[in-house]
Amino acid sequence: MWKWAALVVLAVAAAWWLRTQWAGFDWRLAAASFTGMRWGWLLGAVAAVGGTYVGRALRWAVFLKPLRPHPSLRNLLSATVIGYAALVLLGRPGEFVRPYLIAVKERVPIASQLAALVLERIFDLLLALLIFALALARVRASGVHAGARLTWVLSAGGWVVGIACLALLLLLLGLRHFSESGRRRLTAVFRFLPEAQYPKIEKALAAFLAGAESMRSDAALALVLAYSVLEWSLIAACYWCMIRAFPATGSFTFVDSLIVMGFVSFGAVFQIPGIGGGMQVVATLVLVELFHMRVEAAASFAVALWILTFVTIVPVGLFVALKEGLSWRGLRRIGPEAEG
Repeated sequence: MWKWAALVVLAVAAAWWLRTQWAGFDWRLAAASFTGMRWGWLLGAVAAVGGTYVGRALRWAVFLKPLRPHPSLRNLLSATVIGYAALVLLGRPGEFVRPYLIAVKERVPIASQLAALVLERIFDLLLALLIFALALARVRASGVHAGARLTWVLSAGGWVVGIACLALLLLLLGLRHFSESGRRRLTAVFRFLPEAQYPKIEKALAAFLAGAESMRSDAALALVLAYSVLEWSLIAACYWCMIRAFPATGSFTFVDSLIVMGFVSFGAVFQIPGIGGGMQVVATLVLVELFHMRVEAAASFAVALWILTFVTIVPVGLFVALKEGLSWRGLRRIGPEAEG
């Protein structure tokens, strides 16, 4: 119940934000922005989004190989769609549903799959930052006039990308080359714990590092990179199809769609001072400030993009969960259990 109350509060807050940032917001014009949509392109966007879940399952299979040489793609795919549905419905606790389900289905330690989740986030962030860097370079080269709300992004974005990429690469290298002696030193830090608790910490740490074991293989690293590029290529295809589907953005080029995608990916990860985060807000901001669209059309596009890329997985995930005997109450319990 609290989840739906939070969604109502969020919707009210978004409406208030639009009203304060852009006076005279015309809701009828926003609704009219959906007329004349090209449904063929919209179906293409749906297909691209569906492909991203398959790509994520294939990449996760590489993370699993040191523990399960032949993991079930069916198990990974079902856990992926259920996990993303839980993420939309539960918020942050839902993040842990997918690694928990994979650990149970493939009979591996939960800590090892939390390590796989960390690895997945590292590769996704690296690709997202690289796409944003490309978008930033194109905007600067074009000399387009950006509004005041994007001044911080244009001036500090390069530094943020560089520092974040360096930190992620160092973290990846640390996981790749973490030695047995390093593991022993790390576990020694927890010697102050009671004798009954220390073995649990040691076992969890060993399982976590086992989950990152795939990164020690050059072949596995190359395969993960390939699947990550495939994943983000499908996301780029989704953005392109959505842009072609909307009449207000029908004249955009593919490079324009990459610019939108890059800024939205950046804004969803890093809070923009004075604006905040969230893909709906950032997408609206970019379309208005960089491409000088009417705020009503920009907001309509942003909401449609959010629904397609996040919300559409919810009925699919719930259907698969019910088919596997998982209840809504069970999904709500999984998140806190795995997080703890």
